[in-house]
Amino acid sequence: MAFSSASLARKRRFRNAVALTLATAAAAFALFWLVWILATTLINGLGAINLALFTQMTPAPGEQGGLLNAMAGSLAMIVLAVLIGAPIGILAGTHLAEFAHGKAIAEVVRFINDILLSAPSIVIGLFVYELVVRQTGHFSAYAGGIALAFILLPVVVRTTDETLRLVPTALREAALALGAPKWKMISSVIYPAARTGMVTGLLLGIARISGETAPLLFTALNNQYWSWNMAEPMANIPVVIFQFALSPYDAWHDLAWAGALMVTLAVLGLSVGARALLRAR
Repeated sequence: MAFSSASLARKRRFRNAVALTLATAAAAFALFWLVWILATTLINGLGAINLALFTQMTPAPGEQGGLLNAMAGSLAMIVLAVLIGAPIGILAGTHLAEFAHGKAIAEVVRFINDILLSAPSIVIGLFVYELVVRQTGHFSAYAGGIALAFILLPVVVRTTDETLRLVPTALREAALALGAPKWKMISSVIYPAARTGMVTGLLLGIARISGETAPLLFTALNNQYWSWNMAEPMANIPVVIFQFALSPYDAWHDLAWAGALMVTLAVLGLSVGARALLRAR
């Protein structure tokens, strides 16, 4: 019996060692490519960073220039997406967590939201193209912002729902016991308790839409010049990276690397900020 127990223990240690080795090798393999991609972006992007990048417009073929209009366009469409997607997502998540709790409709909505969460962004771009661009007859920043809002929305719904459900039931009962109506309980007790998680979810959603290219190719397209007219095509960093990277001009390649580095740093900053907020809870 003792021999059998010792043999079983050795087998378990061996299997554990094999599993640990394979898991470590897989993690190292994935980390290697991640570091390589980041290092390549950093090396090529830093060499293209200069003052003109932040003060000049996207250049004509073969000329020098910057990404000022693309930065402004991306910022404008992200702000529009947040203004559309964040309120709807927060209200939808609140309804799922506070009003539809335990109901079958809540599970149906969560299932559909998960499908939308994993939907390819190019499909969303085609949908908004049919919904907005074809109806208006031209590309526009409004269409781009709407497409990004559709991508942001399920992220906000999911994080709001999960965060609100983590708030202890005792807080709800205490507020209701004091005579507070449900809307007052949610706005004055539940939201403050879940604020950190909700903001974290919003930051993660913004990080996701910051580098989306496919939806903007079908909606906002691009614009070589400075423009604040949201009803017209507008420059944006993801599409500029896509177009400049495929061009035969070295100056455009440099701008594409610079834009890729800026998007990478922006997403990294938002991700680090989101994790810092989660740790602060």
